[in-house]
Amino acid sequence: MEHSENKNQAAKPGDYAVGLDLGTTKIVAIIGRYNEYGKLEILGHGKARSLGIHRGVVNNILQTVRSIESAVQQAEATSGLKVSSVVAGIAGQHIRSLQHSDYITRENPDSVIEENDIKLLTENVEKLTMLPGEKIIHVLPQEYKIDGQAEIKEPIGMYGARLEANFHIVVGQVASIRNIGRCIETAGLIDSTITLEPLASAEAVLSHEEKEAGVVLVDIGGGTTDVAIFKDNIIRHTAVIPFGGNVITNDIKEGCSIIEKQAEQLKVRFGSAWPGENKENEIVSIPGIKGREGKEISLKRLSQIIHSRVVEIIEQVYMEIKNYGHTEPSKKLIAGIVLTGGGAQLKHIRQLVEYVTGMDTRIGFSDENLASGAPEELSTPMYATGIGLLMEGIRMNKSQGTVLPVEPPVDNQQEAAAAEGDLSVEDAKNLEQSNERPSEEESRPAKLMDKFINGLKKFINDDVK
Repeated sequence: MEHSENKNQAAKPGDYAVGLDLGTTKIVAIIGRYNEYGKLEILGHGKARSLGIHRGVVNNILQTVRSIESAVQQAEATSGLKVSSVVAGIAGQHIRSLQHSDYITRENPDSVIEENDIKLLTENVEKLTMLPGEKIIHVLPQEYKIDGQAEIKEPIGMYGARLEANFHIVVGQVASIRNIGRCIETAGLIDSTITLEPLASAEAVLSHEEKEAGVVLVDIGGGTTDVAIFKDNIIRHTAVIPFGGNVITNDIKEGCSIIEKQAEQLKVRFGSAWPGENKENEIVSIPGIKGREGKEISLKRLSQIIHSRVVEIIEQVYMEIKNYGHTEPSKKLIAGIVLTGGGAQLKHIRQLVEYVTGMDTRIGFSDENLASGAPEELSTPMYATGIGLLMEGIRMNKSQGTVLPVEPPVDNQQEAAAAEGDLSVEDAKNLEQSNERPSEEESRPAKLMDKFINGLKKFINDDVK
């Protein structure tokens, strides 16, 4: 999912896209496009508390729909655009992955291999029968073979009779996928595609060099921790661990006998994954409920609670790395681990991951993909998935010619009309004025104009009186 094709190209109305991150703690909608320098220009974004999703799975349709509508409306308000379709993310403990090999025998081996041959091979894999209640989400080709010749990364343009490939297949529960689609449709949106969230996060925070050298992307969200392993610029392994930041918050709530809101604030403001940093006499006071006496919480005790749960999550991640076989010379992960997601903002978590796994670790930010002037909060790890979904949406618009997910502003429509024909921008504006104006429900500019005219009439009438 490289976006190099977008670089050095001026952004057009068709480049707009919308990423919708359906998280356990928050739902985020981000509208954007690439500018002429190949950086993401954020046009609008919105965030709403996620009330109907637990560990990546929808458990309340109505609440999820309301959260989606709230996030999208905020993004529309800040951008002045009307969202109609989105690229959504999916995670959850129901996600699993597997490896599969398949092949086709070409009818005309004297012709070169084309895109249609790759498509036919991929479609064969998509027809595989999964376990009852499961559905294939992604079919990701790895290496190809042509007439027995292995380790071919790009077969198009080559000759051969037998085309074979190894695939990484991502599978999820049909019911969970349908519930996500239903929430999006009920919110009045079109679901362009559903993308595995760790793949989206990887697109936002990993470099080409890291994917080539071998890297583990660990996205610590509210309900799940997502893992994606890359080597030789190919996805090798994916997994979803059903633990995230919420279990840490819950442990603090139970261990300190406080309410969830206080536990979350303690974790964010004072929490650390490394207990040795805090001294025994470091205390934070928590106000009591309804006039009751407050509590004094030891920061060392707080860090010990956080440390225990984070170590458990890291050990689960390390088990996935071992399952991949990172000790083999050909599977060595030279670039180590990249942490992202809201949980990556926990103090000293990078040092703890390095200590447990023995692998170099860094925190993944998406700011390298963002144009100057983008909201500062969007460059933090907790928005990496949303940024990655936005990038996937733009890629889809370019490669597949999908329906525009947002309606461009009037000025952009005029410029687009001028660019597609021989009209000047001024002629395009005149042509726009001669066309029938959209209804009040369809056009925000029309609403603003009506409001201005009504106000002007009222001013004149009042002045006459």
